[in-house]
Amino acid sequence: MKNTSLIGKLISHREWLLAGIIALMLVGVGSTAPFFISPGNLAEVFDDTAILIMLACAQMLVILTRCIDLSVASNIAFTGMCVALINVAYPDTPALVTLIMSIGIGGVLGAFNGILVWLVGIPSIVVTLGTMSIYRGFVFLLSGGEWVNAHEMTPQFLALPRATFLDLTVLSWIAIAVTIIMLVFTRFTKTGLSIFAVGGNPKAAVYSGLNVGKYQFITFCISGAVAGMCGYLWVSRYAVAYVEVAVAFELQVVAACVIGGISIAGGIGTIWGAALGAIFLGLINNALPVIGISPFWQLAISGLVIVLAVIINSRSEKRGGRRILREAHR
Repeated sequence: MKNTSLIGKLISHREWLLAGIIALMLVGVGSTAPFFISPGNLAEVFDDTAILIMLACAQMLVILTRCIDLSVASNIAFTGMCVALINVAYPDTPALVTLIMSIGIGGVLGAFNGILVWLVGIPSIVVTLGTMSIYRGFVFLLSGGEWVNAHEMTPQFLALPRATFLDLTVLSWIAIAVTIIMLVFTRFTKTGLSIFAVGGNPKAAVYSGLNVGKYQFITFCISGAVAGMCGYLWVSRYAVAYVEVAVAFELQVVAACVIGGISIAGGIGTIWGAALGAIFLGLINNALPVIGISPFWQLAISGLVIVLAVIINSRSEKRGGRRILREAHR
């Protein structure tokens, strides 16, 4: 009974469990390849994972409301292409202005998703499956299928995410800032707390005077804005914009949320969980090649981790449901 109770406590504190697994992974990989756990390499791994962390934190808000945003990768591609073409046409545009424009463009795309879910009443998975293809098609129409390469982009456009401060890139610092802002938003603002309420029990939320669709719309706007910002950061970091940018990246974003303990059923999850889930996937993607595991096994291992996370999530939710029922019948 004590062992079962201990396992239950660990599962109920998913962030600590995941942090422990990440630490064990670092020790295990470090024993085989010591250079991997050097501060410089870990900073590079975090830099590689920064965009996934930001998108996972934003996606978590959408999932909390019992929705999902599958259009984030297409949003990245479209917004990235937009700002790249703007940079080519207007090379004197400051990088900060470009960043703000990318947030605005992404926010508009996210708002379009939110309007279709809120006012039209279409299920989010249907909406974002459609806009995923629409936004990707817009990239082709905008660019004519052509690439925007590094030599066409200005140095200041490319410099922002690569600049360093205290041994971390600006991209990494932006990811940290987004995580902190999301944490404050979900814990200390009325809107953030209402998002949990809407996802946890939509009927009760309606009786309490909360507009479920409105909060779903807000989360889609946030998700779109963050994806738009990542569009600029992605294109400037990799110094190329083209139609296939971030293809299928939305699957990693959702996977990071699931691994971090965010319930697809809504209402359950933390920003730390989403961030740790992204870091976990980032470590897998960077560590497995170092220890000589083939790309095919990397995909299998990542898939196995996701399936296990879903099983753990479903079991913990059932236990939570049974506990609530017992308390209700006392």
